[in-house]
Amino acid sequence: MKLVWKLLRQHISIPQFIGFFFANLFGMFIVLLGFQFYNDVLPVFTSQDSFMKADYLIISKKIGAGSTLSSSSNTFSNSEIEELKEQSFTKKTAAFTSTEYKVDANMGINGQTILNSELFFESVPDGFVDVSLQDWKYTEGSHEVPIILPRTYINMYNFGFAQSHSLPKISEGLMGMIDFKIFIHGNGHKDEYKGKVIGFSSRLNTILVPQKFMDWSNKLYAPEQHSEPSRLIAEVGNPADENISQYLDKKGYEVDTDKLQAEKTTYFLRMIVTLVMCIGLIISALSFYILMLSIYLLVQKNSSKLENLLLIGYSPRKVAMPYQILTIVLNITVLAITWTILYFVRNYYMGIIETLFPQIEDTTMIKSITLGIILLVFVSAINQIAIHRKVMNIWKRKE
Repeated sequence: MKLVWKLLRQHISIPQFIGFFFANLFGMFIVLLGFQFYNDVLPVFTSQDSFMKADYLIISKKIGAGSTLSSSSNTFSNSEIEELKEQSFTKKTAAFTSTEYKVDANMGINGQTILNSELFFESVPDGFVDVSLQDWKYTEGSHEVPIILPRTYINMYNFGFAQSHSLPKISEGLMGMIDFKIFIHGNGHKDEYKGKVIGFSSRLNTILVPQKFMDWSNKLYAPEQHSEPSRLIAEVGNPADENISQYLDKKGYEVDTDKLQAEKTTYFLRMIVTLVMCIGLIISALSFYILMLSIYLLVQKNSSKLENLLLIGYSPRKVAMPYQILTIVLNITVLAITWTILYFVRNYYMGIIETLFPQIEDTTMIKSITLGIILLVFVSAINQIAIHRKVMNIWKRKE
């Protein structure tokens, strides 16, 4: 074995060895970084208010001087809702349901009243809600009502009211600090409810209650009242589709211009993210191909020397072993260096992600470490097989 190792040291190409090392390192790092980054940002993409979620538009009728003077209705009829559902650019459509009774509310934080006013609630089907539905349940007759507040409300509180009154800022984890009392009047009833804030919506700029509570309370407090919806929500496949703006203009409908532009930007951002991920997979595949090619060339270069060793009585197993040990040690070294680099790179980009998305769930490197071990075993096994097959080909040529 000493002779084989000596021969390997004398005839190994340093540039080729360095190329083999960096090809392995580059391929391993690309795969693990992509995998780790995917797991780290997955909560951003899959959360209910994620920019990777479907695109939604809030549609209402334009209110102008003419419609005001003519007292024309700004509500949607059933036929208009059905017509919108039939458009090619819409996937699903639903109407906002509003309260038909009087609602007074008192909202406070740490004993400090920040809202005491008459207001109204709205509801949409659960499939359009952009907050976790785990606590979005209501039992008929219960005096605790789940509530979703617009994120704009909480931003105004955090950066305006809270700062000027030296009150704590509210985040997703501190929603329990909000004390929300609801007073409902109608149909001879006067009841008090406790509102439980379960989240903040970036999509729906209204105070939401569950559809089940809305239907039950309207029936109880305003059984004779029924009004047509004044707003619709529609999921669209491509917000950049020019047919959307053409249809809205034709029907006299409108959406929030900034929202429509944001949805278009999000749509193209998803395309770019998908394209980058595909390119990363291609680069990773090429890196592993270079790795295998480097191993093959390393053995091929010394084929004549290996053939001489086989002629003087060395077995194929002994001849292949130094190369196999070398690649295993090299792969282990590469994996250790990759984990180290990945650790520092992850700390860097996670700082940026946590700044942009403060509520992102914490993740670890356990999955990447596991994947690295799996790749180490897989790549090393492939290397061993490639070296063994090459040495056996030389052995057969000798015979």
